[in-house]
Amino acid sequence: MTAGSKLADDIRTESNQHGDATREAAMLRSRVAMLVKERDKLLKQLGVIERIDAARRPPPPRWLSPAAPAKGHRATLCLLLTDTHFDEVVNPDEMHGINAYNRHIAELRLERWAKRSVLLARHYLAGVHYDGVCLMLGGDIFSGNIHQELLVTNADTLFGSLMHWLGPMEAAIELLVKEFGRVHIVGVPGNHGRMTRKPIMKQRAADNLDWLFYRLLARDMRRDDRLTWDITFASDAHVKVYNTRYYLEHGDNFKGGSGIAGALSPLMLGSHRAGKQQQAAGSPFDYMVIGHWHQHKFLEEEGIIAGSSLKGYDEFAKVIIKAPPRPPSQALWITTPEYGIGWSTQVRVADRKAEGW
Repeated sequence: MTAGSKLADDIRTESNQHGDATREAAMLRSRVAMLVKERDKLLKQLGVIERIDAARRPPPPRWLSPAAPAKGHRATLCLLLTDTHFDEVVNPDEMHGINAYNRHIAELRLERWAKRSVLLARHYLAGVHYDGVCLMLGGDIFSGNIHQELLVTNADTLFGSLMHWLGPMEAAIELLVKEFGRVHIVGVPGNHGRMTRKPIMKQRAADNLDWLFYRLLARDMRRDDRLTWDITFASDAHVKVYNTRYYLEHGDNFKGGSGIAGALSPLMLGSHRAGKQQQAAGSPFDYMVIGHWHQHKFLEEEGIIAGSSLKGYDEFAKVIIKAPPRPPSQALWITTPEYGIGWSTQVRVADRKAEGW
């Protein structure tokens, strides 16, 4: 092979390699452009998701989780308002005069609950400076139409009840915010507010009268910046008060309670299962707060706070489960930055003479 032929071969080889490199560079540029476009699309989607999450699950107000405990005797007043069963009627003639309930009595008890909550916090526990109130709404605000007898005996239609009770509830909340300055409200649905005959899992919160009621309250009171709201699309909620973590749900999914142990067995089993579930989900809690059982229980070692009801003893409790009469009440406790729960009690709401039965 002559020197000229070798040189020509070398030139062709270099030319082919240059062509390959040029094509590869073009392919890489195209790939980079596609990846940049995909990245921009994902960032845009992430922004939308973040805005949706921010709208649905607002962060807890700063006053619930201060960077450092304030000086002096400071606390947050915690209230559980659950199982009010507004517009259900309990006939005292069917109860041997043990209890009565109707719209008028419920209005008196709701007002009494708000005023006595202030009385207990301010006068029975003097010397405490309150950073605000954490109000947990535990569901079964309305008795609903899930049973035929309720459809017949309730004082109003579902939506008539909803519209009526917005005013009294707003009055109760306004009393709390006027007295304590700031109120954070967390709400979960109960089983009585559902719009279906049988319980559902999909859209369990949003297809529930309780959820709609909370949303309307938040809308009507949105101009008061002393109020903050967490009304989730889930059937449960978390709220942190200082360093104490609360987990709120209604409690109707805990089954059992007919044995000698009563509600203790399903409550403890339910708390155990919920604890494992929330721990695995990265949301551990210190106390589970529930309603549904119409029994006031504060089990510190087990981490359970169970609320009673505004309605009180009814025909179902008397006839079917043979439960003993319990006074209508709601749970109240204080949470401190240093020690967590410092004091707990019941707010008794019945006054037979004033209610006229």
